[in-house]
Amino acid sequence: MSQIANIDIRHLTEAQLMQLGVAQLAYVKAVLVGGTRAYAIHAADGSPMAVADDEQVAMAAIRQHEMVAALVH
Repeated sequence: MSQIANIDIRHLTEAQLMQLGVAQLAYVKAVLVGGTRAYAIHAADGSPMAVADDEQVAMAAIRQHEMVAALVH
């Protein structure tokens, strides 16, 4: 098992996230848009990428672009 598989991404610093590669990692966070729950997709550096109506759609969009998805609560 690789070292990265044992890392809890919730405890990574910004520099460590950058080392993982902004181009490969994206995270999904629940947000409110116009009073409606939605799911924001962000690059590892926090840059907004997209918003989806459904969590599974957001995760699928990340995987479709050959990225690794992480859910942030």
